[in-house]
Amino acid sequence: MNASTQPPAAKNRFHNQPVAETLRQLDVQLQSGLTTEGARKRLAQHGPNELASQPRTPLWRLFVNQFLDFIVLLLIAAALISFALRDAIEGAAILAIVVINAVIGLVQEQRADAAIEQLKRLAAPTAQVLRDGAHVTVASRDLVPGDIVYLEAGNFVPADGQLVESFNLQIDESSLTGESTPGQKQSEAVSAADAPIGDRTNMAFSGTTVSRGRATAVIVATGALTEMGTIAGLMSGIAHEHTPLQRRLNQLGRTLGIAALILCALVFALEAARNTDLGLITRSGIVAYFASEGARLTNAFMLATSLAVAAVPEGLSAIVTINLALGMREMIKRHALVRRLTAVETLGSATIICSDKTGTLTQNVMTVVRGYCNGEFFRVTGERGEPRGEFINDRSNAAVDPNAPDHAALHALLRGGLLCSDALLEKWEGQYRTVGDPTEGALVVAAAKSGLMREAAEEAYSRMDEISFDSERKMMSTLHRASSEAVLVLVKGAPDVVLGRCMRERGASGADAVLDAAARARILAANNDLAAQGLRVLAVAERTVPALTSKDPDVVESDLTFVGLLGMMDPPRPEVASAIRTAATAGIRTVMITGDYPATAHAIAKQIGLVGDGTDELVVSGAEISAMNDEALSERVKLASVFARVSPEDKLRLVGAFKHNGHVVAMTGDGVNDAPALKRADIGVAMGITGTDVSKEVADMVLTDDNFASIVSAVEQGRVIYANIRKFVLYLLGCNIAEIIVILGASVAGLASPLSAIQLLWLNLITDGAPALALGLERAEPDVMNQPPRPPQEPVIGRHMLGRLATQSLVLAAAVLAVYVLALRFAPDQAHTMAFVTLALAELPLAYASRSERLPVTALGVFSNRALQLAVVVSLMGILAVVYVPALQPIFDTTPLSLPNLAALMPAIFAPALAVETAKRMAGRNPIRA
Repeated sequence: MNASTQPPAAKNRFHNQPVAETLRQLDVQLQSGLTTEGARKRLAQHGPNELASQPRTPLWRLFVNQFLDFIVLLLIAAALISFALRDAIEGAAILAIVVINAVIGLVQEQRADAAIEQLKRLAAPTAQVLRDGAHVTVASRDLVPGDIVYLEAGNFVPADGQLVESFNLQIDESSLTGESTPGQKQSEAVSAADAPIGDRTNMAFSGTTVSRGRATAVIVATGALTEMGTIAGLMSGIAHEHTPLQRRLNQLGRTLGIAALILCALVFALEAARNTDLGLITRSGIVAYFASEGARLTNAFMLATSLAVAAVPEGLSAIVTINLALGMREMIKRHALVRRLTAVETLGSATIICSDKTGTLTQNVMTVVRGYCNGEFFRVTGERGEPRGEFINDRSNAAVDPNAPDHAALHALLRGGLLCSDALLEKWEGQYRTVGDPTEGALVVAAAKSGLMREAAEEAYSRMDEISFDSERKMMSTLHRASSEAVLVLVKGAPDVVLGRCMRERGASGADAVLDAAARARILAANNDLAAQGLRVLAVAERTVPALTSKDPDVVESDLTFVGLLGMMDPPRPEVASAIRTAATAGIRTVMITGDYPATAHAIAKQIGLVGDGTDELVVSGAEISAMNDEALSERVKLASVFARVSPEDKLRLVGAFKHNGHVVAMTGDGVNDAPALKRADIGVAMGITGTDVSKEVADMVLTDDNFASIVSAVEQGRVIYANIRKFVLYLLGCNIAEIIVILGASVAGLASPLSAIQLLWLNLITDGAPALALGLERAEPDVMNQPPRPPQEPVIGRHMLGRLATQSLVLAAAVLAVYVLALRFAPDQAHTMAFVTLALAELPLAYASRSERLPVTALGVFSNRALQLAVVVSLMGILAVVYVPALQPIFDTTPLSLPNLAALMPAIFAPALAVETAKRMAGRNPIRA
């Protein structure tokens, strides 16, 4: 049954029945989920899990829209006048060029839309599901009824589902119900048939957010059949997003348009006034005058109109959009998915990167390598992720058996880490992998090295309930059935916090001893010792009680027995140290902001070169941040490089402090509590692998590999994109302004126009456009990361660019006018053609000179931009065609030029490019050889 024809009532029945009945009706096994083939068939049956988007504008309407520009309408009017005056060739030529321009504009618009649409699909959310008995990640749009999905704090609920199991689950349903507080959910509940959405406590609805806890759910409705789909109906498409750069360029285009129209009116007036016989007007009247002079006035009108088209780069915004979209696709290759076009510009201005430690600066492959229990340190051997290894006592340097009676404390430590976690150890395609939180995965692997596996452990100690981890308590607790008369409470968390809840310590043989002050000091010293080695340390504690009368965390997590410490190492990524040095060279400062202990953070910071030896003063703790006011914090962050043991509020204040000091801040994060800081930062960077849906939603950029080096790479690409946009803007404006100067200069000098309307239109279509697009594909300049960040408020056309713009425009116009004047004297029959060829050909070497604002073309490799080679060949063929193809000569008013005449034009053709290259050298820039 298709999703559009399935009756709405079908999705409303599940909340009123037990989950076992739902699983039966949907024909799915809870232990294995759907098969891949079964999911594929259901996807074909029900359609994708997405709301209907706004219908796309028909292609014919987009094509018609290309003709609604004011200047294009003027051109069409000029063509109709030509037909009226029986100059069908020129009229047809103008219409042909207008149509070609429209086709090119349509293709550009389609390419830009397609590229952006592809980026939106890449940015689409994902879901964790059970298929073929394995945990896999799939795009949310591919979910189908019957899928078993896993939800945890920070996730968006991807589709409507009935809860199979839940643990302290709270869901924010304000988008559906308007309730401001998250609702408590319970998988055991069966809601009344007529229960409103807010009272269906056994359901999770699409578009809502998991605030706390975790759950497993079976999907019962997708797409338009979800409650969100019912309310929303048809969902509007994502609005077209203009970046500040695009808005500035559009404003620049409007300004140029107004100036061009004024100049074109002046050109028309000069052309119309030339050779005007006032006596004829007096003797014959205006009607007779226009009848005799209509052709000349029409030519003047058409020249002014085509000049307006040539002067205004109306395709500028489309070219910018295409280059932004292509640049964003290039960033994807570098593992950076940009969700908002504005981030592309901002990246080039970033002056500081506030990076999380775990998974960003480090590998996020947590492995238990050290431990402490019963006054003894031990180390754990074995490959990361592999359930094989030994436990070596530090003092005796001998292997110990955690399952031996005299190592009961070590056994309890490993058992507690295993059972008080949600990670799974699976064998997938011949290799072991952990599913779930990396820290918990390390605990599971460590237990497996001693022979403790989850299935057997949970069979002996089945989980009854849990108290999920949160950043305030810094602990997680699980409750297990130890026997018919006893409940085992297992707690893991921050050592200082857990130790504060303990009253006893587990001994080697399993007996408990009173935890006195000396024992507490010994444990804290052991914790500091492990943390100083750059290890992440977790404490494990437990208690056994006959029964629990309260689920209050303060009650459950009290009167505990301290079992031991487990130290995990997440080694730095090999490429991070180099990336930090590259960022520093580019004028970008890197700081670490982490929830780990100061000693751990400092150890990692030393390994990656963020701080050196004896630099403890560069490390600031969350407690110190809390004690400072905003002014003191703004001063402190000027020197500190590591901020450890920070809270979400601290992160928010740190971003504010850096921005107060004038920095453009890029901030990384992955959790729900990181969202405020990500939103406040100039560039919020979420983790694509470990990040929650909430963090990804508010972020401007998502790292698909969670790697700090990818941020630096994205900054480089952001600089390249912005620089390329400036290059082709400068090139287009220089060519267009030169055309204006040539026409206006000839008119003021009393000369006939060097260029016809058709020639100007051809220049605008072929000679300018192709090289401009190719400049947008220019590779990074050799020293792009040796330059300081771009000031955020820097205009597109700055003072340096104005000088360059004036140089290339004036030299290009002067070269064309000089050729025209000399040709009128020595070869008057070819003067117009020589002026046209000079202008057209001069723009080609000028494109090469425009490849860098600072470096000579030889520093880049003359032929390194393959797209530019193709563009130049296309432009050159177009120029030669209108000069040497007999059928085109009468249309474009050209005559063939001899080789001596072409050779005579060479100095003028290369003069603008040589002037630009000379200006670069005179500016004192030292070229860098590629």
